[in-house]
Parts: sequence; structure tokens; C-alpha cells
Amino acid sequence: MQRRELLTSFKKPFEDNKKKEILRAPYFKNDSDFTNVCIRCETKDCAKICEEEIIIIQEDGTPILNIANSGCSYCDECATSCKYDVLNLENKQNINAIFTIDTIKCMSHNNIMCFSCKDPCLDNAINFEGVFKPVINTDLCTSCGFCVGVCPSDAISINII
Repeated sequence: MQRRELLTSFKKPFEDNKKKEILRAPYFKNDSDFTNVCIRCETKDCAKICEEEIIIIQEDGTPILNIANSGCSYCDECATSCKYDVLNLENKQNINAIFTIDTIKCMSHNNIMCFSCKDPCLDNAINFEGVFKPVINTDLCTSCGFCVGVCPSDAISINII
């Protein structure tokens, strides 16, 4: 077991410590399409084809993103598999959230060496002021969510936009 895995093994499950926010795949035009159209889809191919396995189907039949263990690589597979065009490549955008770091919870902000959020960031959107104090550069962040699940102190907040 690596050090980072040890730190994250002490975390509570995602559902217990995060608000029930609804994150949608980054290929939709209207949120109402999920409740009006997705419920007719029987195959739920978007969830089956997701290489990161972050698309889950809710009880009402609509897909949401669960970034507790991974993030969105923006691979486009969910959009190309959607038979009803709720998810469509023409509507590609960033995930509907802004991520922020809670400085009280953040280990680095409390002088404990931790780069857990920076390591998986594909966009180099997490910068450090000095050795400690990570800051998310909102101009570079694509809201992929890879940083959320690896944070050992649950310091990264998800703000739905």
C-alpha cells in the first residue's frame, strides 16, 4: 500500500461526507432532458461505456456523475453512445461545478506535506503558494474531479453551477 492509499483509506464513504450534489456528464444542453428523456432509455449505455466508471444511474433512471473514486477524462464515449441525444458532442463543456479548497481542512494549508490533489490533476490547475497552500486555478480547471476522491482530508468542495 502506498502512502497516499493509506491516507485515503481513513476517509468516510463519499455518500456520507458529501452533500447530495448532482453532477452531470459534460455533454448536455438542458437539465430537463435528463428527467424527460433519459427515463425512456432502457440500455443506459452512457454508464456502461464510461471508462472511468463515474456515471451511475439514479433510481429515477437519470445518469449522474460520482467522482468519489475517479474523475472525467472527457473521452466523449458517453455522448457518442447516447441514443436520445441528451448527451451530445455538440454540447461538450466542462462539468457543471467549481472546485475549491477548504483551507481549514486541507492538510497542506495546515503545514502537513501533501500533494494528493496536485498529482492527479491533468490540467496542472492546482498551484502551490510556497511549499504549502494549494490553490485551484479556475482558469485552468476543467472540473474533471480527479482531485476530489484522492484528498485525504475531504478539503475539496464541489459547488454546482
